[in-house]
Amino acid sequence: MPGDETRPGAAPVPGEPEGSVPFETPDIYGAYPRLSDGQLARLAQRGRRRAVDAGEVLIREGERCETFYVVLSGALAILEDYGTPGERLLRVHGPGRFIGELGLLNGQVAFYTAVVRDPGEILALSMDQLRDLVTRDSDLGDVVLRACLGRRALLVGQGAGFRIIGSRYSPDTRRMREFAARNRLPHRWIDLETDQEAEALLRRFGVGPEQTPLVIWRDTTLLRNPSNAELARLIGLPPLPSGNGHRDLLIVGSGPAGLAAAVNAASEGLGTTVVEALATGGQAGTSSRIENLLGFPSGISGAELTERAVLQAEKFGARISIPAEAARLERRDGHYAVGFTDGSEITARTLVLATGARYRRLHVPGIEPLECASVHYSATVYEAQQCRTDPVAVVGGGNSAGQAVLFLAGYAPQVYLLVRGPSLDEHMSRYLIDQIERHPRVRVLLQTEITEAHGDKVLEAVTVVDHRAGTHRRLAVRALFVFTGADPHTEWLSGALALDARGFVLTGADAQACSVPELWQSQGRDCLTLETTLPGVFAAGDVRSGSVKRVASAVGDGAMSIHFVHRYLGHTVEPGDTDTAPQTRPKESAWLA
Repeated sequence: MPGDETRPGAAPVPGEPEGSVPFETPDIYGAYPRLSDGQLARLAQRGRRRAVDAGEVLIREGERCETFYVVLSGALAILEDYGTPGERLLRVHGPGRFIGELGLLNGQVAFYTAVVRDPGEILALSMDQLRDLVTRDSDLGDVVLRACLGRRALLVGQGAGFRIIGSRYSPDTRRMREFAARNRLPHRWIDLETDQEAEALLRRFGVGPEQTPLVIWRDTTLLRNPSNAELARLIGLPPLPSGNGHRDLLIVGSGPAGLAAAVNAASEGLGTTVVEALATGGQAGTSSRIENLLGFPSGISGAELTERAVLQAEKFGARISIPAEAARLERRDGHYAVGFTDGSEITARTLVLATGARYRRLHVPGIEPLECASVHYSATVYEAQQCRTDPVAVVGGGNSAGQAVLFLAGYAPQVYLLVRGPSLDEHMSRYLIDQIERHPRVRVLLQTEITEAHGDKVLEAVTVVDHRAGTHRRLAVRALFVFTGADPHTEWLSGALALDARGFVLTGADAQACSVPELWQSQGRDCLTLETTLPGVFAAGDVRSGSVKRVASAVGDGAMSIHFVHRYLGHTVEPGDTDTAPQTRPKESAWLA
């Protein structure tokens, strides 16, 4: 894995094995700390010391790792494609370093192989021992967490992991790339249209272009146009729980609201399951930098915020399953049953709906055929890497558009921000406006809308109208990023509970006003603040009608929803019903970071 002092040109570090590694990015993520003597001593109290010989494999790519290794003496090599002609050395670890990245903590399979290079001694801890220690030792826990997050970011940026082979014009290629990118899975895309390696790989596996897209891993595993679920199982993302036992709480959606609800519910003893259709983090997970979130004065990326929240929820015992797309909701025998598109079902005593919202598609002539290739509804590093030489355009006047503009300006030579309104002040935070106005690569076009997209297989230009002057002009851009108004993920809820005119879920007094009086009379109470027209079903975050579309507000909604879950369960627990009742009383909400 990239990230030690043995980069090309770096001076040898005392006690560290010599050698160069083909990666030149500075260790800006804190990804490769050397543990102090005190930290090593605390780990040694829990772990088991043992000698290792050169050539011994401790972690094998593609297999789940259940052990945390610390180097006490000798050296370990981190390799990709170990034992194949394409084997690549990523990193060499000496004394004081530990092995592992994010997959170690969340149960994914390894994206690398760890082999003993120089004989010595290691310290081995089980994952249960590690989790217990980092929970009790915040100093050590922060070091391990930050390193694992940084190493995953470096792996992603390096293109390690599995390969996706497919055409940039294929909807299925775009689907797989989006799933991998949104879930921060290390991978490399090989474009059939431009990459000379693609034809050789297809010949090696005896596959014709018409059978693509493919996923290839370790030159031993090949999946032909896999579903998102098949790709998730390959990597080790957790599936839906087997069986259909009653749970205390099911959370549908894993953006900031859903993850905040999961952290609070699981930490307070509720049996908690989270299901997510695409990727944890929601829209916030694609943000390059969130700078107005309390407690992060230098900002935090949506991906890092998401990973921290996921690890925190799992630490308390919440189970998060991806992908699992909800398709129906019904009340059954005093519980709620949620059915999924794959035919499975989960029942729970209470629900928190946190499915968020998605950006609206832009409907102008010529745009639909380009949506798989150069029209995007998020701005991640994968899209940005394709914009290094050509101008791009961003549509939208809110914070998400502003964050995308600043992020893309770090890659593209020119970024146009197209805003329908007369100014940025109405919907965008001042800190973003100030940065945009100062950036030399950003040009803001107010009262401007796209009327047509041009291009055969990729975007070549857009026609825009300036409403102030009533004139049309053509902008030569090779990618378009759309961050316009959002629509809620509530199609599956239509007919099950009350929605407002735009499809957002009604809660509290608005929900009670839509209900028959007998419903709440039978409950012996009024509808709770975040409760829907179904007692015990709550809505939090962007999906809730009237909510403030901000990360901090969604976090607050998610935390507050668990307070109401406890109140509902307190009303509905029957005498002697102790198996599924909350195990602890509500306590102060845990903070996501």
